[in-house]
Amino acid sequence: MGKVTGFLEIDRREQKYQPASDRIRHFREFTLPLPDAEVENQASRCMDCGIPFCHGSTGCPVNNQIPDWNDLVYRNEWEEASRNLHSTNNFPEFTGRICPAPCEEACTLNLEDVPVTIKTVEQAIADKAWKKGWIKPEPAAVKTGKKVAIIGSGPAGLAAAQQLARAGHDVHVYEREPKAGGLLRYGIPDFKMEKHHIDRRVKQMEAEGVTFHYNENIGVVRPLQELLDGHDAVLLAGGSEAPRDPGLPGQEMEGVHFAMPYLVQSNRREGDEPVNEIPILAGGKHVVVVGGGDTASDCVGTAFRQGALSVTQLDIRAVPPMKEDKLAVWPFWPTKFRTSSSQAEGAEREFACATLGIEGRNGRVTGVKCARVDAKRQPIPGTEFVLRADLVFLAIGFAHPLFSGLIEQSGAALDKRGNVKADEEAYATSVPKLYAAGDMRRGQSLVVWAIREGRQAAHAIDKDLMGATTLPR
Repeated sequence: MGKVTGFLEIDRREQKYQPASDRIRHFREFTLPLPDAEVENQASRCMDCGIPFCHGSTGCPVNNQIPDWNDLVYRNEWEEASRNLHSTNNFPEFTGRICPAPCEEACTLNLEDVPVTIKTVEQAIADKAWKKGWIKPEPAAVKTGKKVAIIGSGPAGLAAAQQLARAGHDVHVYEREPKAGGLLRYGIPDFKMEKHHIDRRVKQMEAEGVTFHYNENIGVVRPLQELLDGHDAVLLAGGSEAPRDPGLPGQEMEGVHFAMPYLVQSNRREGDEPVNEIPILAGGKHVVVVGGGDTASDCVGTAFRQGALSVTQLDIRAVPPMKEDKLAVWPFWPTKFRTSSSQAEGAEREFACATLGIEGRNGRVTGVKCARVDAKRQPIPGTEFVLRADLVFLAIGFAHPLFSGLIEQSGAALDKRGNVKADEEAYATSVPKLYAAGDMRRGQSLVVWAIREGRQAAHAIDKDLMGATTLPR
């Protein structure tokens, strides 16, 4: 905990943003960090609540020891706070920027709508640790002679790779793209997380003995069996990439796209990588985004930065309550009205709105046909309307991993949702030596869940290879 009376004396204070009129002119991060003294004040608000739900199963998936490092920051022991934070989270600068912070929803002070600014403190610890040079490579003192392949360098793959390398294994990461990061790099816009954060972690991991192999689309350019034959264990950490397909009439028209190709293109441009596909650009266009989640919000922010004339976001859900019933849902994640930073940049939001189809002329989209829905989310006759659209993005989530290539070659059993079947203890698939973690196993989820699964899979693999393990779960 922090100061005994801190939560009574100090008001919650969050990071501020650059004004929307300024931040939409660039793709850089736009949060304005709090001064160290204010971060220490915010950390001091952590109270002696008895049961810290913030770092339990209802709060933090990686079980960050939040009260401990809040107390250390309050006492100006930042380096020890960094050691504590890194003991449970390999990449706190990632989660400090892009995690939705279920820990804050689970905070006891959230019963009064003033939770500790846990996410802000976490980011401040990680950023100071890099600035002060406290984060250094931690190569294993003794090598095991075991060789592990990890397919995919998203947060699950990176976390597993770092843990296994520190355990002394020879770790090789195979990545389909030219750079590491998976959807951390290619799906999340720079304005939420700049990619130099990934680059310096890759350098740290290379110094710890991890070997990265880029442009390696396993199952396409190299058969999976080659990795199984040449390694003692192989971890599938490729993510969940097949988009949910609404099958809308007119969806095949020019100007209608799934969200991820659009975001990937934008991130390639910002990363000075070539874009070989037909450009998808929102400049001077009326944009409609179908979907109400984080990916949809990222499309909104990207479209504004590209100069869209208007952006409208469609959500089939009814307008959520402005404030949840604390006694009914706390400490779990509540359904309530939220406005992302991208939505606050000028998006129009349509709730209780079903997308019926795409209208167009000469094969080119001109509008999106919609209707209001009832409590069962069924269209209400007579409420149809058409939104003008020059560009439409379908952002309603991801169904399962891509089957062609890697998954088909593996022959691994799938669960009823189409994910690779493996439990949360062994992380082993139905194929000997083959493991699975992250979205490829659990389905579309948060970065912090991917980090958790990567760490736990590393624990399981190390235990299987060596008979015992000192890696935490």
